[in-house]
Amino acid sequence: MDAVDRKIIAALRENGRATYAELGRTIGLSASSVHERVGKLEAAGIITGYHAVVNPGSVGLGVTALVGIQPTDTAENDELADALADLPEVESCYAVAGDEAFVVKVRVSTVDELERSLGRLRRIPGVARTRTTVVLSTRFEGRPNNSEIGAGGA
Repeated sequence: MDAVDRKIIAALRENGRATYAELGRTIGLSASSVHERVGKLEAAGIITGYHAVVNPGSVGLGVTALVGIQPTDTAENDELADALADLPEVESCYAVAGDEAFVVKVRVSTVDELERSLGRLRRIPGVARTRTTVVLSTRFEGRPNNSEIGAGGA
């Protein structure tokens, strides 16, 4: 991956719907060159997908919580992560250092549904305890961090 690939990635992180022609104008390459490079970045697993950013409240997911999960002494982290992935309300799962093995982001429609969701989380084999922080408002989220990518860092 060279500096041009990093510029392409930075541009796609800003606008994943940009056409190859638009990317080419931004980067200073032909659309066909950008198309070839993007294909190679996808094939190498550097670009892993594209998605729409949706306002959660507008689709009925008005409650967000961050839930720390402390495992039992005998829990297998891979099995625990797989069980968390099976819950549709778990949007993100992060393995973390400290007493908790994971922090998950949960999105649900109501506080009552959050309570039910926490019950499902606590019943997963290997979960010893949870610690929940309810999000009051989101100041920003999911913004691209292009500081190293666009600057040519590794």
